[in-house]
Amino acid sequence: MFHKIPPQMLKRMQELETLDTVDRVDGIPHLQRLRQIPPETGKFLALMCASAPAGKVIEIGASAGYSAMWLSLACQTRGDRLVTFEVLPEKVELANETFRLAGVDTIVDLVHKDARLALNEYNQVAFCFLDAEKEVYQDCYDKIISNLVRGGLLIADNIISHKEQLAPFVSHAVNDHRIDAVVIPIGKGELVCRKT
Repeated sequence: MFHKIPPQMLKRMQELETLDTVDRVDGIPHLQRLRQIPPETGKFLALMCASAPAGKVIEIGASAGYSAMWLSLACQTRGDRLVTFEVLPEKVELANETFRLAGVDTIVDLVHKDARLALNEYNQVAFCFLDAEKEVYQDCYDKIISNLVRGGLLIADNIISHKEQLAPFVSHAVNDHRIDAVVIPIGKGELVCRKT
């Protein structure tokens, strides 16, 4: 996967990495910032997604499409499509531009909607990446876990960077007997949940 990233995707990744760096220091309002994952987290997600069992691949929180590019590499390996949700119109526009420029618009379906209103329609989920506003994590988790296939993965971002805010969510997941869960200290902290 990583040795065959197309040049146009690498270029868009680098553009978004630069934009994200600027966003973090230029005073842009919180919701408008890209707030994307670092590259090492992207690689981790791609590896986990490529290793997941058969089923649907979902992302909650597309932002400008950076993490979706990494997941699209796994989807190409799997022979699957990625469904990614985003609620903010300006980020939907950016993500659509990313998918077109990166050449993955044929395998990524961007849904401009609050994922919580649509997740019940998605069963047989093999992999889900959750990187949205932190107050929706629990609702999204509850809807996804019941629809995960056996061995399916849900990975939630920002577990270390938002440790206090997400502590109740992490505690709930770790004590959920339907899954095995562990926090991985990569990037901003990833909670990896595997359906048993």
